[in-house]
Amino acid sequence: MTAESGTAAAESIRTAELSSALTGLLSRIEAACRAAGRDPAAVQLLPVTKFFPASDIEILYGLGRREFGESREQEAAGKVATLGHLSQIRWHMIGRLQRNKAKSVARWANTVHSVDSERLANALDAGVAAAREAGERDTPVRVLLQVSLDRDPGRGGVAPADLPQLADRIAESENLRLAGLMAIPPLDTDPEPEFARLAQLHARLLADHPGAGELSAGMSGDLETAIRHGSTCVRVGTALMGARPITSG
Repeated sequence: MTAESGTAAAESIRTAELSSALTGLLSRIEAACRAAGRDPAAVQLLPVTKFFPASDIEILYGLGRREFGESREQEAAGKVATLGHLSQIRWHMIGRLQRNKAKSVARWANTVHSVDSERLANALDAGVAAAREAGERDTPVRVLLQVSLDRDPGRGGVAPADLPQLADRIAESENLRLAGLMAIPPLDTDPEPEFARLAQLHARLLADHPGAGELSAGMSGDLETAIRHGSTCVRVGTALMGARPITSG
């Protein structure tokens, strides 16, 4: 077997793996929506591709996926550059974002799921303004406010009491567009009451900002519960991509 044929065989195997996982996952999301009395078209699957190679994203793009979630700025920027030929691809920053990385993320992110402070909002606002000035983008960045459900500062998130002020700050910007909320339930807890609480917070946000209709909640292990409580975007890594590859970093 030549190196070329070996590479082709490996790509064929990986394509089959991802295709099978995607089919099963979409069926799972559809079943959850039907059980909740919701239209499956109202829930977006966002593949979480951190730690996986750009070649996997290209395979998923070929399988019809257009939006992908990354959580590390440096890794994501490399993939953005590698996959620039995929004209319809849209990138989501789903991990915690440091202010000093906001300028870079502003160049390529369609959506940022993890804005949790006015200082970060200010940095992202300035980054988008600079990117627009440089001709690197021509649209605002869509922003989801990450709300803390467990008050653990290490996991990020704005306190629920501070949500209205932060939402108003985003809504007044010409460079940012308030799209909704994101949250991660506390570790080792029943997600049911946490997602129910998140749904209440989202309803309050919508009362003041009717356009902020997105709710990014639910991952591989709890997406059914999240969908039952109104999630419009489930961020799925393991159930789609498989076990995280071993990395040295």
